[in-house]
Amino acid sequence: MTSVTESTRHRATPALGTFERYLTVWVALCILAGIVLGRLVPEPFQALGRMTVAEVNIPVAMLIWLMIVPMLLKVDFGALHRVAEQWRGIVVTVGINWLVKPFSMAVLGWLFIGWLFRPWLPPGQIDGYIAGLIILAAAPCTAMVFVWSNLTAGEPNFTLTQVALNDTIMVFAFAPIVALLLGLSSITVPWTTLFLSVVLYIVVPVIAAQLRRRSLLARGGDAALAQTLRKLQPVSLLALLATLVLLFGFQGEQIVRQPLIIALLAVPIVIQVYLNAGIAYALNRVLGVPHNVACPSALIGASNFFELAVAAAIALFGFQSGAALATVVGVLVEVPVMLSVVRIVLRTRAWYERRDQAFTA
Repeated sequence: MTSVTESTRHRATPALGTFERYLTVWVALCILAGIVLGRLVPEPFQALGRMTVAEVNIPVAMLIWLMIVPMLLKVDFGALHRVAEQWRGIVVTVGINWLVKPFSMAVLGWLFIGWLFRPWLPPGQIDGYIAGLIILAAAPCTAMVFVWSNLTAGEPNFTLTQVALNDTIMVFAFAPIVALLLGLSSITVPWTTLFLSVVLYIVVPVIAAQLRRRSLLARGGDAALAQTLRKLQPVSLLALLATLVLLFGFQGEQIVRQPLIIALLAVPIVIQVYLNAGIAYALNRVLGVPHNVACPSALIGASNFFELAVAAAIALFGFQSGAALATVVGVLVEVPVMLSVVRIVLRTRAWYERRDQAFTA
């Protein structure tokens, strides 16, 4: 049986079509469209924004389903046992998510928000901003990482296994880590949000995708599955762009009203994404992890579970708090910055695999 590692070495670099090559342009246009439409016609965005259950926005959840189904269709449960071969990638991801990410964000928050940017921020909100950043970093991504992994041709079985492991750890580690870094004796964990997000973003789409995968393989084999994946790829990307329009439309008023505060809060978030993704990517290379495992490992280590972060910040500090605003900025920054990380890991594949070639020469 071919191992994950062996199949990786023969996998071609994913080819980007015209639409994918100019994805940065489409992202910028959708961000602008969201802000403008949110200001010009706020009523539809307000109506969609109110369609939430436990701080999980249902329209956004439906778009996320469209984004993650292509990756989940690639998951082969019969091959999940081989993920253990990539224990190094799992160790790197878990270490970055739980031993590096929350603490690095605490340092960056204190450095930038508590010190360098202090003169330009409301004095009474600074502690709240830092708290929101820490909460954001303590919640690793559950849903969107399937999108990022798919865009990099990441190993689907590894991605699913790692997300499931992270969610299990999060149930036990989220509250103690946030409490430690915020100095609070007890943390109110929004369990409803956590449970609903896991069901919406993992359980339901995994079951639906596996039923569809079995149907396709039974009717037409691998060719039918490959044809379906090709058809779904543009749908997935269009759902991603529609999500951007919605997210920036929801927050258009905030962006226009206080652009400086939002820009300053974005600085430590952006730095943290590149820092943690870079550390994870480099460690995977040093440890000889295949590129299609290193990509989702780095992306999982950098992205955030923003629904849980927003819900926790509101539960702890209130809807109008600086903490809630900081987590919302994380939502706005997430997609464009993570797309740039996707582009970086794709463009550096030759450099990444040079180490393996040196060993096998």
